[in-house]
Amino acid sequence: MGTTRNIFLVVLIGISLSVSAQENKWDLKKCVEYAMNNAIPVKQSAIQSKFAELNYLQTKRAKEPNTNLNNNTGFQFGRSIDPSTNQFTNTELIFQQYSFNANVIIFNWNSIKNNILASKYELDASKSDLNKARNDIALTVATNFLQTLLSKEQANIASVQVGQTLAQLAVTRRKVTAGSLPELNALELEAQLARDSAALITAQTTAELNLLQLKSSMNMDASLPFDIYVPFVDKIPVISLAELQPDVVYTSAMQTQPAQKANEIRLKSLNAALKSARATRNPTISGFGGLTTIFSGSNQEVRGFTFNGYNSPNPANGAVNVNGVLTPVQSPDVSIITGKKSFYQQWTGWGSQLDRNFRQNIGLAVSVPIFNGGQVRNNIARAKLNLENLSVTKEQADNKLKQDIYQAYQAATAALQKFNANKRTVDVAQRTYDLTVKRYELGLLTTLDLITNQNNLLKAKIDLANSQYDYIFKMKILEFYKGNGIVLE
Repeated sequence: MGTTRNIFLVVLIGISLSVSAQENKWDLKKCVEYAMNNAIPVKQSAIQSKFAELNYLQTKRAKEPNTNLNNNTGFQFGRSIDPSTNQFTNTELIFQQYSFNANVIIFNWNSIKNNILASKYELDASKSDLNKARNDIALTVATNFLQTLLSKEQANIASVQVGQTLAQLAVTRRKVTAGSLPELNALELEAQLARDSAALITAQTTAELNLLQLKSSMNMDASLPFDIYVPFVDKIPVISLAELQPDVVYTSAMQTQPAQKANEIRLKSLNAALKSARATRNPTISGFGGLTTIFSGSNQEVRGFTFNGYNSPNPANGAVNVNGVLTPVQSPDVSIITGKKSFYQQWTGWGSQLDRNFRQNIGLAVSVPIFNGGQVRNNIARAKLNLENLSVTKEQADNKLKQDIYQAYQAATAALQKFNANKRTVDVAQRTYDLTVKRYELGLLTTLDLITNQNNLLKAKIDLANSQYDYIFKMKILEFYKGNGIVLE
């Protein structure tokens, strides 16, 4: 009796813990929404989509003018060219140069236009990839959600089994006490109760593990309190199998599944990329223009000079006729007195010099690709191969989708047949068990007969639960392929 009470307390504690854990119940919709906001694959796909958007925005700007404003400021030492006079000088200089340059592609045979179009298609494809990631995580969460529902249902069935065994044990104990049944009958039921209690603990543990798996797929902290809302399984809406014929589902899936959309869009992107590559074989016409000005300032200044007379006559300087007399030409000997300017004095005349040195240019440029190591030809060939490869990949993905849908339809058909068969099995097992209980209470059957029929009923109920959830899941897969999502309410 002590062992029975201990088992009974364990069962009650397990049930009470299960009930108290359901204070924060989430339905499937809430679980999927949480997963879409927190699941790592969805976050990664969202980041890739942002990269594609940045690439598209950058590609669009290729048709805009390329402009640059430059400024160079520095010092020159030793023998160098004065940038403002273009003359050699040995003095130290400070210089400053401003330039504004612009160029724009006027015509390149729609290469830029097609490149922009390819980037736009790639952006659209990345958005479909994001939707696919969301669909995949929704399917994973729904699978784990249904698995958790099944494990909870199995735990409930095991709990009912424990209750039935306890009730039978109580009746048997009274009869044993009254002397109408031997002690062996009670001991057999106590052994059965121990097995049923162990099965209940196992079922409850499985339910907790499946709940953790669900939290993991949602990227939820395992330590957070969490439980799911358990809908009435018989009220879960399921579309008729007749409305989910595989050819109809496949036609719909080709229009609604993000993976198929992404492949279709990427074909358009690679077509545009091929056109862009072909356009690079033709000349490119571009316009250019620029504004430039420069300033330079020496660190030396003339502060005076000294006249030292005239230099000795030099025949090389020639002579002039003065009143019939040839007079040699003499050059004056002058010493220039210089001084060093301060840093601020070197900037004297900055504005006027920039104004005098201001110049402009404008023109057209034509670039004709003649020989570039086969780069253009290889780019075109590579673009063709990318297009062919994606076409094959798309065909393979479409064929696999069709195969998956037909297999899912056959699996759903088999699951429905199994579910209906298990319903009949449970009905028969229940009637058999009810009759067994009555005959056992009249002393017409042994405890072993009672336990056998009780175990048969338990197995039938568990098989029914498994087949029912399996049927629902397989039908939801077909609904998912058709584009209806996964709805449990």
